[in-house]
Amino acid sequence: MLELAKQIIDGYRLTKDDDLRVFETAPLEELCEGADMIRKHLCDDRIDLCTIINGRGGRCSEDCKFCAQSAHHHTSCAEFPMLDTDTVLADCRKREADGVHAYSIVTAGRKVDGKDLDRLIDTYRTLRKNTNMRLCASHGLLSAEAFAQLKEAGVDMYHSNIETSQRYFPEICTTHTWEDKLEEIRLAKEAGLTVCSGGIIGMGETFADRIDMALTLATLGITSIPINALMPVAGTPLENLPRLTEDEILRTIAMFRYINPTAYIRMAAGRGYFSDGGRKIFQSGANATITGDMLTTVGNNTAQDKEMLEDLGFEI
Repeated sequence: MLELAKQIIDGYRLTKDDDLRVFETAPLEELCEGADMIRKHLCDDRIDLCTIINGRGGRCSEDCKFCAQSAHHHTSCAEFPMLDTDTVLADCRKREADGVHAYSIVTAGRKVDGKDLDRLIDTYRTLRKNTNMRLCASHGLLSAEAFAQLKEAGVDMYHSNIETSQRYFPEICTTHTWEDKLEEIRLAKEAGLTVCSGGIIGMGETFADRIDMALTLATLGITSIPINALMPVAGTPLENLPRLTEDEILRTIAMFRYINPTAYIRMAAGRGYFSDGGRKIFQSGANATITGDMLTTVGNNTAQDKEMLEDLGFEI
């Protein structure tokens, strides 16, 4: 694995034509060491911190099996309409003062349109005028016109997870398709937005499915890849799935680094599985993370995250 890492540093790129089964069986310590070596050579020691706010909660029409906000499931998720601009601005300013680089509003629901979209556009314009944060948006399956409005309002990046492999996606969601996700990525790019897209591991998929997801993201040229370890939520169809082990998470992160060597590999949900905040994650190829409050799971303390990452040698 160390020799393969050197080849990748020298310019070789893995594709579906390579025998990638090795990622499932390679010694974990060597795999992670190689991933960290790739990260250091191709991405330096810079780390990217982002945070999210739940801008509209619950009552989602989509049936994603992992999600507490789906109206198809019976969870204790809070339901509330679109947050007002002042509330979001106050939160964004706080996160900026904490030293976070990017701020994203995430909304439940298949899409945002009408008055809710108008409010969001006004909010993004206000954030752009009053903060220096990189702005990200995550609002489901939007139209080309909506993407153009987001871009004009000052949004830099759009988030749309492909969630898993093309093969396994129908096992996770039936109200929209994997192809719908790829179309959103295409539309976002056409509007001039960069794209953040990744997925969730631990939903019952195989390791081969994770490899396929990593290959798809590489083919799409995604520069920010969030990896979530499933946090099973009571009331969802996946509530009784076993929790992933630390080793499973580290192996997946390292594999993503080998296949997407220059991307931000962004650890999202699941750092709580690590008693130390996930130090090993950032020694196994990851160079970005979500920090602060999460959507429906407990987040990470930004001050503690910064202290840990600086101790590991990262430049905030």
